[in-house]
Amino acid sequence: MDLNGKRIFLAGGTGLAGVGIIESLLEKCPDVQIRASYLLTKPFLYDRRIDHVQADLRSLDDCRRMAAGCDFAVMAAAVTGGAMTIQAEPWQQVTDNMIMDVRILQACHLERVRRVVFVSTGSVYQELEGFVREDELDWNRDPPSAYCGAGWGKRYVEKLCRFWYEKVGLEVMIARAANLYGPFSKFEPAVSHFIPALIRKAVDRMDPFEVWGDPGVTRDVIFTEDFGRAIVRMLEREDLKFDTFNVGSGIRTTVGEVVECALKVAGHRPGKIEYHSGGPTTIRFRALDCSRARAVLDWEPRYSLEEGIRRTTGWWIENRSWWTK
Repeated sequence: MDLNGKRIFLAGGTGLAGVGIIESLLEKCPDVQIRASYLLTKPFLYDRRIDHVQADLRSLDDCRRMAAGCDFAVMAAAVTGGAMTIQAEPWQQVTDNMIMDVRILQACHLERVRRVVFVSTGSVYQELEGFVREDELDWNRDPPSAYCGAGWGKRYVEKLCRFWYEKVGLEVMIARAANLYGPFSKFEPAVSHFIPALIRKAVDRMDPFEVWGDPGVTRDVIFTEDFGRAIVRMLEREDLKFDTFNVGSGIRTTVGEVVECALKVAGHRPGKIEYHSGGPTTIRFRALDCSRARAVLDWEPRYSLEEGIRRTTGWWIENRSWWTK
């Protein structure tokens, strides 16, 4: 399906996922039109093809205003935070996210949007060792305790996606995302995810270098540009009407490897690295099997961990004087 000439409603245009999706759409489709919503964080990407609109996506009226006249929609709006936020205020990633997602789906139906891509999360899965496939989600087992609220919230919306598809024919693609990082990440210590947090410490020459977590904890991390390209492929596949894909690097990456890479790219060699295992923690091992996305979507991540961290670090060094999020 050619997206040129199409209008796309992007919920969450100033979020990390949203930025990656916008950049991928603009690169792939020179004549696409994007209506990107924002609420508190003001727009910072400008292009003639982007219409930035302030909207409260908890309001059905605002969601309908955003969806009106659009061919497709991408649900990338979310309240997010790192492990510290999850531990201190676990409800922050539940209530508003569910309200927004429910309203957007209803608005897309009412405004006759043809296809929706819902950005879900790998946190919907129960605790498993090894690489988890899409069909291994066990709805009878809770997500790991650290993600239980947010995980069940996204599970509920995934079920709603199927409801709208089966009842009214709304085409829906679900992307279960790994840990995203890249330019325009949250670098503020209280809310940042672990990769931008480590990049900031490395650039700031922290010594001793403090790391919250165990060096052996494994994550699946993906650079935002790679994630954005996967979402574009989901929009393009006209033959698919409802499907679910894991979207990550498909590579096991330890916290220790991220630390080494962040320090190398920043050119920082601290006298001591201190791992604080007693700090905020999540599950020890999580990785996504992304073979379906590779095979069905003809998609492949381009960026290695080092290249992704190099690009993110360079962006942070150049923009830290004004970037706050």
